[in-house]
Amino acid sequence: MAPAAIRGARPQGCEVPRDVSVVGHDGSMSMDFVDPPRTTARRPADRLAVEAARRVLALLAHRDVPVGELLFDPELVVRATTAPPRAR
Repeated sequence: MAPAAIRGARPQGCEVPRDVSVVGHDGSMSMDFVDPPRTTARRPADRLAVEAARRVLALLAHRDVPVGELLFDPELVVRATTAPPRAR
């Protein structure tokens, strides 16, 4: 969605991040190499993988598997598609 937002802003005469900031989510490291590099809220893939593996191993060992939500704090990676707040 972030690339579409950036592409949609340009024909309207808006520049990112001068006129509008764009933040994506779950962006990979490749977001450093797109134009402009995108700010992203990234999930901790390594922690998600560890928890998924624990559950699979528990299933294979016929142990109880926890049920319910797993909540992980995202990491905000600020790049070139966000600007600092404007003074009021």
